[in-house]
Amino acid sequence: MRETEILQRPELICPAGTPAALRAAVDAGADAVYCGLQNETNARNFPGLNFSIPDLEQAVAYAHARQAKVLLAVNTFPRAGRFELWRETVDAAARISVDAIIVADFGVAAYAARTHPKLRLHLSVQAGASSPNAIRYFCEEFGIKRVVLPRILTVAEIAEIHGNAPCEIETFIFGNVGMMAEGRCSLTNYATGISTNMDGVCSPAGDVRYVPNAEGNMTSHLGCFMIDQIGRGESAGYPTICKGRYLCSGRTQGYYAFEEPQTLNLSALLPDLIRAGVAAFKIEGRQRSRAYVTNVVSAFRRALDDVLAGRSPEIASLLALSEGQKETQGAYRSKTWR
Repeated sequence: MRETEILQRPELICPAGTPAALRAAVDAGADAVYCGLQNETNARNFPGLNFSIPDLEQAVAYAHARQAKVLLAVNTFPRAGRFELWRETVDAAARISVDAIIVADFGVAAYAARTHPKLRLHLSVQAGASSPNAIRYFCEEFGIKRVVLPRILTVAEIAEIHGNAPCEIETFIFGNVGMMAEGRCSLTNYATGISTNMDGVCSPAGDVRYVPNAEGNMTSHLGCFMIDQIGRGESAGYPTICKGRYLCSGRTQGYYAFEEPQTLNLSALLPDLIRAGVAAFKIEGRQRSRAYVTNVVSAFRRALDDVLAGRSPEIASLLALSEGQKETQGAYRSKTWR
């Protein structure tokens, strides 16, 4: 890094699936924490996760007392005739004084902008806005202040978007890579009848089964579909249909037809992303444990502080916390990645 270079300080945005995880993220150095309510208005609607209204009130008080922000994910798409739940969630966010809500649906964005004009709006990656024109539309129509970019862009493309978009840019730096058609996954809905984008549940636990086979291996199933076979001693992540192995295209062995189970880790690209104009770095993992949150947030807090101080970032190995114990820079480095 050039000695005279002065970099703008981006926010470190961290996940919280529970109140305990939120406190852990704040204590580990998060500038802001994002969470969701215990219903289908957020895209991680799993049993045992998320916040009640009293939980959220206490979380906001805890974070604000420590100069951290709370962002509420309201980032699923309401079903016909069900909009009342999303409306109530937006109203609650405004009443509790969260620092922003993260929206994807046009109707939710319009309601929030019209009813609570002082409530800050961020555009979820679920909206799939990946061009300056798309981002500009959301900003002009709904007053969006920040857009979370899909994980399909190189650093150079992010820099170009930043130069042409009228709002802040947020990018993922660690966690699940996700399908490349962000926010438009129908695979889980096909397998289980429960939608990632409307019900907020990808691979619901009630539809996951593990069955031993005659060869002594373990097979994983989602609904009525077998989606993987795990060998003895083989590492395997939570079974999602997009990261299963399948027999297709004339292959005699199952392979990852969509995405491999691996974790995005952009710690080496932090200086490049800051120069590209990224205002906020996002860690994924609201389904993860409090220990995961503490370790990952602490590591990226140190790395980001090193970059801003002009030092090379030294980040502790997070491979043990990575899906499948594999890491990738995804499309951020180049489009050669599948």
